[in-house]
Amino acid sequence: MPHHGNEEEHNSSADQGNGHQEPVIRDNRKVDPVTGEARHPEGEQHAAAPAGSDSAADAVDSDGDALAQAEEILNGIEVPAEESVAQGAGHAEAAELKNDLLRLQAEYVNYRKRVERDRAVAGEMAVIGVLNSLLPVLDDIDAARQHGDLADGPFAAIATKLETALKTYGLVRIAETGVEFDPNIHEALIQQSGEDIEVDTVSQVLRSGYRSGDRVLRAAQVIVAVPA
Repeated sequence: MPHHGNEEEHNSSADQGNGHQEPVIRDNRKVDPVTGEARHPEGEQHAAAPAGSDSAADAVDSDGDALAQAEEILNGIEVPAEESVAQGAGHAEAAELKNDLLRLQAEYVNYRKRVERDRAVAGEMAVIGVLNSLLPVLDDIDAARQHGDLADGPFAAIATKLETALKTYGLVRIAETGVEFDPNIHEALIQQSGEDIEVDTVSQVLRSGYRSGDRVLRAAQVIVAVPA
């Protein structure tokens, strides 16, 4: 061994003396090809195990605590996921559809009420048209009764049945005397001075009037007694 060492020093000195320097080959492979273990450069070994190794461990622990705190903060924040966003959009769309359905339902209810009202008005107008067409017949029956032609007999029974049937449709005769004159249902043809009256009063009905409900089909033609 000492012999080899002297020989290497001699060869090195000889080479330096001759001006020739052999190239130095460095093996920078990180894995040892023989053992298969990882190599650590000397500088890294010294840096990996400094005198203050405890402070390095503390730094790792502090980093771990910081990561844990950050994770806890992030978990505490409510961040909507894609499903939550999609679910929120679905709720908004469902609410809009519900409002549309409610609006359509309200429109349908209003339409149905309008149709029912128009139908009722159409039915009422049809009844009024029939009653108006029968008023001349009722005038003839009333005149015949006043002349005594319907005191008895089959025609008197027919007239009574007709008047009763018309009453079921709301037909009301306006033929009362001794009541206050009302221009809405009375048509004054003659005015006469009256005694013991304070307001205009119907003294005689010349032609009966008729109404159906609140609608006046024809005003009664009357003679009015006025205060003297």
